[in-house]
Amino acid sequence: MTESSSSKLLNGDTCHRTANGKKAARNGFVKNHCLLQQQQQLQKYRRPKEKSIQSHHVSRNAALYNKPFVESFEETPLLVAVLTYMGYGILTIFGYLRDFLRDWKIEKCHVARERDEQKDFVPLYQDFENFYTRNLYMRIRDNWNRPICSVPGARMDLVERVTPDYNWTFEHTGRVMEDVINMGSYNYLGFAENTGTCAEESAEATLKYGAGVNSTRHEMGNLDKHEELENLVARFLGVEASMAFGMGFATNSMNIPALTGKGCLILSDELNHASLVLGARLSGSTIRVFKHNNMQSLEKLLRDAIVHGQPRTHRPWKKILIVVEGIYSMEGSIVRLPEVIALKKKYKAYLYLDEAHSIGALGPRGRGVVDYFGLDPRDVDIMMGTFTKSFGAAGGYIGGKKELIEYLRSHSHSAVYAASMSPPVAQQIIASMKCIMGEDDTSLGRDRLRQLSENTTYFRRRLQELGFIIYGNEDSPVVPLMLYMPAKIGAFGREMLKRNIGTVVVGFPATPIIESRARFCVSAAHTREMLDTALARHRHPLRLQKSRPLIVRCCAVRWHQSGCAAFSAG
Repeated sequence: MTESSSSKLLNGDTCHRTANGKKAARNGFVKNHCLLQQQQQLQKYRRPKEKSIQSHHVSRNAALYNKPFVESFEETPLLVAVLTYMGYGILTIFGYLRDFLRDWKIEKCHVARERDEQKDFVPLYQDFENFYTRNLYMRIRDNWNRPICSVPGARMDLVERVTPDYNWTFEHTGRVMEDVINMGSYNYLGFAENTGTCAEESAEATLKYGAGVNSTRHEMGNLDKHEELENLVARFLGVEASMAFGMGFATNSMNIPALTGKGCLILSDELNHASLVLGARLSGSTIRVFKHNNMQSLEKLLRDAIVHGQPRTHRPWKKILIVVEGIYSMEGSIVRLPEVIALKKKYKAYLYLDEAHSIGALGPRGRGVVDYFGLDPRDVDIMMGTFTKSFGAAGGYIGGKKELIEYLRSHSHSAVYAASMSPPVAQQIIASMKCIMGEDDTSLGRDRLRQLSENTTYFRRRLQELGFIIYGNEDSPVVPLMLYMPAKIGAFGREMLKRNIGTVVVGFPATPIIESRARFCVSAAHTREMLDTALARHRHPLRLQKSRPLIVRCCAVRWHQSGCAAFSAG
């Protein structure tokens, strides 16, 4: 039974105000989410002539938020979806035709093949995976793995290359494409640099300790720099203790199996990173997936887990672990952390928060999504993050209670068997983190945090004014711009490079088949001139689908001292 719009309004569940009566998206949310505390703030945060918004969602837990929470998404237009499926269909048909020609030796085959004596063996990989690689991926392979011959900062130099055989192999021409504006690296705070305090201290650490440790932390690889780093990370996060790892991906994939196992339940967001998915699978736990950022879906899974327990035996789960990310790197969305924490407390579950993209990039002090929402770090049981993005280094960390960290030191495969973090990398993290915290006696960290916020707001606003369809939260420095059709994936990347703009294009299977996109990563190192250049040069490279103009009546929630909410339409 569905509720009427009036009952939903009274319950504080949802409030739809669209001129064309668009329905909610497949994930249970309408395509734009807006949380506002006061009616006056609505005009302040509404962008002029914004066309990408279809409708607004007011959370039933709006009292948990202390600031506006605005995320914009847009349904794929029906015609674009049909044409996209047709495009993949045509590519598949031609792929099978080319395979037929290769089998008959009419077309030369560049792909690796099994040796004649191994043809009766069971294949090491599925045939379709190889079919996709040789017939679809190879058409646009030149958009990835481009060799960079400079610091990947706000600008970078690329080695020019050509292909004589349609992207099967590449040859370097010897020329360099200089001063390409880098809109693809996760250099959020601009610490990817070869000058300045961080670079100088890293060079000194290399001279003192060498480039590598050649041992694990348990044996002869535990340096004083590693302990200094872990103490600093704990202070930065506001937790009791932390532990650093040499690889960000392994921080997830090797630590989740140490925390859960058979008889445990993992509730994972459907858009979680591959490292989280792999870690959950390796743990042997039961995995259930909830719709992206949908608290109703998460609560239903939690309720069912408590009521029914384990399959067949119906025994209570040994532990329930909710796994979410701070910023989702393909969507640009931010986790609804206040609501997740409320559900975690209500159902006595544990929370694993991956802040790979949000640490350093969100919050007034750059301390991630917890800082962004003004929450208590102690409400998050396992705080994970990486040093590969905002800190311009490598590796990852786990933060939490002292008992948790001591347990991981002896049970985590990444801690016991992996080599220690490189000393210059550890020093780079220490220097950049102290800069963010203001412990370097300068205002550089604070200035970069402010510049990143301003650049993010400006770049997103200008893209929306130009009419492009972009996804994500208005405060997220990850900005996906929708391309949809497969032919535009490669064409957009090539055309942008011709205009001296380096971007990342993403398609299936990394995204849904009809939601291919280009992903821009805004940095504090970008100047307003660089952003304007990028905006001007990608205005007409392709005929991209524009946002459909809609007349939207917004909903505001006005909170009274009694805690009751009054709604008004503007």
